[in-house]
Amino acid sequence: MTAQSEAVAKAAVAGRAVPARRSLGARLAQGVSGGLVRVFLVVVGLFWLVPTFGLLLSSLRTPRDMAASGWWEVLTEPAQLTFASYERLLENGDITDSLVNTVLITVPATVLVVVIGSLAGYAFAWMEFPGRDWWFLGVVGLLVVPVQVALIPIAELFGKIGLFGSIAGVILFHVGFGLPFAVFLLRNFFAEIPKELLEAARLDGAGELRLFARVVMPLGGPAIASLGIFQFLWVWNDMLVALIFTDSGNQPVTVALQTQVRQFGNNIDVLAPGAFISMVVPLAVFFAFQRQFVSGVMAGAVK
Repeated sequence: MTAQSEAVAKAAVAGRAVPARRSLGARLAQGVSGGLVRVFLVVVGLFWLVPTFGLLLSSLRTPRDMAASGWWEVLTEPAQLTFASYERLLENGDITDSLVNTVLITVPATVLVVVIGSLAGYAFAWMEFPGRDWWFLGVVGLLVVPVQVALIPIAELFGKIGLFGSIAGVILFHVGFGLPFAVFLLRNFFAEIPKELLEAARLDGAGELRLFARVVMPLGGPAIASLGIFQFLWVWNDMLVALIFTDSGNQPVTVALQTQVRQFGNNIDVLAPGAFISMVVPLAVFFAFQRQFVSGVMAGAVK
């Protein structure tokens, strides 16, 4: 009898619980979940923030300083920091107009997707109508359709109805491609609402619209917030759709910055602050609704 077997036999005679022998994978998982791994993840996170920090410092330097040395020189010479680049940015009509256009595109595209997706998600979750499950399968199937497939047909359609080159055309395109994911996410979330709660509201005389506004919408706040963040980030950072469907007067900031690089190439004093502003806005939106985003994604992904 080996020493390990003798120890197990003695423990059994003494009436003590014999600890289960853990596998090598379990021991490795416990080993990597300690403080060393957390430190490593913090270092990786800080490493990913270096480009953002560098862009911020570059936007606060003069073109001469940026041409002479890297952005890290500011750490030893803070006197280089100035807001002159942001002042020039505000004087650049193309960039400021593009920022306004970005807001005019992003806000309606986000609101329409959230509103229509919420109503459709509630209908698929709790309303009975012919072919409901088949219609939902069709919506799920649209999730795999790439944007590039629809660019040419929709461009021809917008040209015939007079929407090509306008902000309205870009909004409609983003709404059309944002709705399948919105319906899928919100339908799964709304389906988890207790049926008894909805039946109690119906017994009190609540109609479908009142039930949706007073019961479903407050309970679906996390999922709706996460959907809004998804749609906002996608539309704000989009360049492909805007590059194709907008003309020179309706371009968002992503296309305007790309045009500035292509036309001038050396106007870094405008490009750096413009790029930082276009990046910091979606970051601020994401961190403002981070808690609702996480809870909404986890709830909507599991039925």
